[in-house]
Amino acid sequence: MKKPVKVLLVEDNPADIRWTVEIFKEYHIPTEIRTVKDGAEALNFLYRKGKCKDNFNPDIIILDLYLPLINGHEILKRIKNDKNLNSIPAIILTASNSPEDVKIAYKNHVDCYISKPLDFRGLMKIIQHTGKFGLTVPSMLDISKCQACDIFRFKHYPV
Repeated sequence: MKKPVKVLLVEDNPADIRWTVEIFKEYHIPTEIRTVKDGAEALNFLYRKGKCKDNFNPDIIILDLYLPLINGHEILKRIKNDKNLNSIPAIILTASNSPEDVKIAYKNHVDCYISKPLDFRGLMKIIQHTGKFGLTVPSMLDISKCQACDIFRFKHYPV
């Protein structure tokens, strides 16, 4: 059995959470997903503070930009400036296609920036064109023998 990709999904919109989970299922990408709904909860999860003392070490972090309490840009900046977290690939998945947001995200060392479409079909189309959500998992590749960086390809995918 393939080792699942451990995903930390930082998203406050329940519909977007469902879409993301469904897309991984649609493409038969084995995943173990933890979801947090605001920026403070994301940082607590990553630093194992407060109620978030889960031993889950994500292979990838997918985060929205516009989150309650602490926005995605600040979370990304903290992740990429932390020697214990900066090797975790980070994908921004957001409704914003603002050139300024893209610029800030890449300044903060985002690995991939994807602008969300407004509906599920649009999101599926992006996923098809981006190589399965920015993830490329060749069918003959045994994920259990790979590092996360071996199976992810990243780019900027505007809508």
